[in-house]
Amino acid sequence: MAKKTAKEKMLKPEVPEIVKDRRTGEPLLIPTPRQIDLIVREIPKGKVITTDLIRERLAKEAGASKTCPLCTGIFMNIIAAAAEEDRKFGVLEEKITPYWRVVKGDGSLNPKFPGGLEAHAAKLKDEGHTILPDKIGQPSKVQL
Repeated sequence: MAKKTAKEKMLKPEVPEIVKDRRTGEPLLIPTPRQIDLIVREIPKGKVITTDLIRERLAKEAGASKTCPLCTGIFMNIIAAAAEEDRKFGVLEEKITPYWRVVKGDGSLNPKFPGGLEAHAAKLKDEGHTILPDKIGQPSKVQL
């Protein structure tokens, strides 16, 4: 059987699920990649959003206390890979999910995005953001 593309994984029909958090007993949302993709598509050029804010919004919309951080991270990587597949296949730039506009809660760039930190930083710089270096001068965070 052929390996699924990121786009196939992202578009796989799934239903979000609310489960009981094992540690707290509170309702925990297990989102779908498509839910996250829809939020990321709303981020205007020149702006960024944190994964924390995405998780808060999803939880609120679902009536849960929080959204699973592990699933959110995995699905963000699937969305990023699917966006780059779209680019490779000639999808118009304005139709590609702008995954690079998502940063970690403290503004850190995502080393797991396609092309790593350097590519993430370059895409944000192209949109006018200032990228702060780490101690050895590598791109590290976007100035929030």
